[in-house]
Amino acid sequence: MNVVLDTNVLVSGLLSPFGPCGEIVRMVSSAELTLSFDARIITEYKEVLLRPKFRFEKDKVDALIDHIAHRGVTVASSPLLQSLPDIDDEPFLEVAVAAKAVCIITGNHVHFPPGLCLGINVLSPGDFLAFYKKQHLTKR
Repeated sequence: MNVVLDTNVLVSGLLSPFGPCGEIVRMVSSAELTLSFDARIITEYKEVLLRPKFRFEKDKVDALIDHIAHRGVTVASSPLLQSLPDIDDEPFLEVAVAAKAVCIITGNHVHFPPGLCLGINVLSPGDFLAFYKKQHLTKR
């Protein structure tokens, strides 16, 4: 399943591995989910994960970024016609549109108003897991 993962979910999943975000990070690690990204998203992931307040080891961050880059899908996107409330979130929507991703998974719904999301579903980590499980139950 092709998704776009907001940085806040990645960080939360690493800080709290037993919650919904942690489950999503494990799904990415096991290649159950395929992340779509571009250079801006990868750069943001790395910059945020290397912030001293998180105390993540550089080698482990580099390994995770390499894993995401190797297993994911690099996308060339086009700029949005209308800006989002937080312009730093625009790469995530641009990539989701270009990749025809199933959704963006984020803890910041307010940054992605439905009227500006061009039909892309924006789901919280908990809502995504419920959606994912429902999808797999109907395939059986």
